[in-house]
Amino acid sequence: MNKISAVLKMLRSAEQWLCALAFLALTGVLFADVVWREATGSGLHWASEVGLFANTLLVMAGFGLAGAQGAHLRPRFSDSWLPDSWEPQLIRLGYFLTAVFCGVLCFYAVLMVADTAAFGERSVQLGWPVWPAQLILPLAFASALLRHLSFALWPALAPANPGVPEE
Repeated sequence: MNKISAVLKMLRSAEQWLCALAFLALTGVLFADVVWREATGSGLHWASEVGLFANTLLVMAGFGLAGAQGAHLRPRFSDSWLPDSWEPQLIRLGYFLTAVFCGVLCFYAVLMVADTAAFGERSVQLGWPVWPAQLILPLAFASALLRHLSFALWPALAPANPGVPEE
């Protein structure tokens, strides 16, 4: 369990760095576009695509961080339907089902990236291949799969109160 904990810690650190770098890139591109637009009267033709790539990276790395902190959204309308004594098992089941869901998403994201690479699709404005930017999708879902499966198997690794906001 210590090795899994160390892997999850490294994964979280990598996601934090990715979020920070993507946010810096996104704000830098936005700032450069606004300054260029004010100086010349027209924006940077590449800014929207670079901003889109940075935003996708930011969101998908943030998806992993939300899961790591138990801060993801969860419906609460059914919380009183079952006895409180079932809560630990239901939380583990929730982690397991989330892992399965992320595994399915990871599988289809891999297929999408493979198709994009096979077809040689490129971004419209930059002409860059699209598949390297799309790699964040299967990586983020694989990260979430690993994290939630670990939480289901070893509840001590899970965040303290998943889905419950701090007061």
